[in-house]
Formats: sequence, structure tokens, C-alpha cells
Amino acid sequence: MNCNNLYNKMKYINKEKTLGVILCIITAYLAMLLSNYFGTYVLGFEKSPISPIIIAILIGIIFSNLNNSFISRLKPGYDFCIKRLLKIGIVFLGIRLSFIDFIKYGSKALIVVIPCILITILLVKLLSNRFKISEKLSLLIAVGTSICGATAIAALAPSINAKKTEITYAVANITIFGLFAMFFYPIISNSLFLNDSLSVGLFLGSSIHETAQVAGSAMIYSTQYQNQEVIDIATVTKLSRNTLMIFVIPYLAQKTVLHDKKQNQLADIFPYFVLGFIAFGLIRTMGDYFFVDINYWKIFIELTKYVAEFLLITSMSAIGYNTALRNFKELGLKPFIIGLVAALIVSFSSAGIIIISNYIIS
Repeated sequence: MNCNNLYNKMKYINKEKTLGVILCIITAYLAMLLSNYFGTYVLGFEKSPISPIIIAILIGIIFSNLNNSFISRLKPGYDFCIKRLLKIGIVFLGIRLSFIDFIKYGSKALIVVIPCILITILLVKLLSNRFKISEKLSLLIAVGTSICGATAIAALAPSINAKKTEITYAVANITIFGLFAMFFYPIISNSLFLNDSLSVGLFLGSSIHETAQVAGSAMIYSTQYQNQEVIDIATVTKLSRNTLMIFVIPYLAQKTVLHDKKQNQLADIFPYFVLGFIAFGLIRTMGDYFFVDINYWKIFIELTKYVAEFLLITSMSAIGYNTALRNFKELGLKPFIIGLVAALIVSFSSAGIIIISNYIIS
């Protein structure tokens, strides 16, 4: 009798897990459709500047807070997406990073990008200590602002065992301030740098959070000020920022987890899926060197990118379904202020470094 009860319970849990995963997959697909619709058809961009990740999280939060018993019963599926699919997505995400491109284009951008990342992470950490904000939440905001938006947050979160509410809050932070920057930074950069292509491209590429937002901002600038070169420079600069995830994410993950679990051995707490992320970066690098002219290689890259993005969006929708709005009251407005300050820090740092560099060169 006990065996039958256990079997029935396991069968029930597996059914809930399967339905939960299916719901997250459907939500991810819907989020991508909505992102594309609003970004390209409504706003008129070639590529949507609105991250499907934030849309997926919002859909999940809305439905999870309707007190729907069916939605809440599917928690095993949400947990599977967060604990398993997210890490697989991060591994595949490494295919976006080619060391060849980094070496070829990154030298000009690194002078601006590296100091911006270091300054932002250090100052956000100091501010979070002063405001008594969770170290993990502050790190998520810092990497999201200074490196690669929601992608960097998704990559770091499982490595440091961040809470679901912390992930959601951090993604919302960088989305709001990133969209603001996308529309207003073209005007600011033109005022600061008087249509100098290199300076404007470096500023937009190093100060705006998401890759799509950088592209959108550069396109706004090129249309408004008739300067197509800015798009290429901003894209290359953002590529350099994205590539630095390979170094920054493992370091911060290791440092944070070691701080939390000092008694553990390094091998017990190392986020090994990050090695998979680096491995795919190496695969991309070698493939770009040996198979650069082969069409199947390009198809493989695009397919892997799509799978990585879809898995990340699916996992983020699971975080939305697993998030209760009442938990945000515990976080308060302080992290939102930290996010605003972080956005200002990376922008002022970028502009200052570019101005000083131009002064030294001239």
C-alpha cells in the first residue's frame, strides 16, 4: 500500500513537472513574439530593443499572483527550468563569444570598457554595504548594468545562488534604465562628442545595458545625425563587454560562494557549468578560424544562439511563475536606487574616460 502511494505521488509530481516545463516553454515563445511585435512593428526597429526576458518574467509574475491553484501546483516544473535548463542555456550562450573578434576589435574598446566594469562593480558594492542591500542582488545589478544586461544576470544568478526575487528585481532594474538610455543617450552623446563617430560609438556601446538596446540606440543616432559608422563601433564595443563575461562571471561567482561557504573545498562549490560556457566560446573561436567560409558553421552558430536564448527565456519565465509580489516589499526601493546610481556610474565613467583619452591624444 505504501509503495502504491509513493508511486502515485511520484507520478503526480512528474505530471506537474512536465506541465510546468510546457507552460514555461509556451510563455517563452509568447514573450519572443511580443518582443518582436512591439520592437519591430510598433517601435519600428530592425531588431527589437525590448528584451523577451523581461516580458517572460512579467507574464509569469502576473499569472502566478492571480491565486490560481493550477499555476501554483506546477512548481516542480518551474524548479526544473531554473535549476537545469538555465545552466544548459548558459553553456550554449558561450557560442556568442569569439576570441578572434575580441582580439581583432576589442583593443580600442577595452580602454573604456574595463575601467567602467571595475568602477561600477566596486562602487555598487560600497553603496550596497552602506544601504544594507543583499550582496547578491547588488552584484546582479552591477553585472547587468556594466556588462550585458539580463544575459549577465542570468549567467551569474545560479552561480551565486541568488533568490528569485533578486533576479527579477535586477532584470527589471536594468530593463527600465536601459530603455531610458537607449532613447536619450544618442542626444546626450551628440552634445558631448559633436558627432565624432569613435567617441559616440564607444559611449553608446559601453554605457547601455542590453545588446539589443545598444543596437537600437546606435540606429537612432545614425538616423538622427546621418552617421552610419556609429552602429559598427557601438556593436564592436558591446561585443568586447559581452566577451568579458568569460572572466568576470566566474571570478564573482567564486568569490561570492567562497565567502558564503568558507568551510567548503573549492571543488565542491565551483560553478562547473561556467566551464561549459567557456568551452563553447573556444568552440566558436576555433570554428571561426577553421570553418569561417563554410555555410553549415554559420547555421550551427545561429541555431545554438537561438537554443541558448530560448532556454534562458524559458528559465526566466519560470522565475516569474515562482515569484510572489509580496516578497518585493522586503526589498523596498533601495535596490531600485542602487540600479539608477549604477546606470549613472557606468555612463559618467564611460564619458569621462573617453573625454580624457581624446584630450591626451590631441
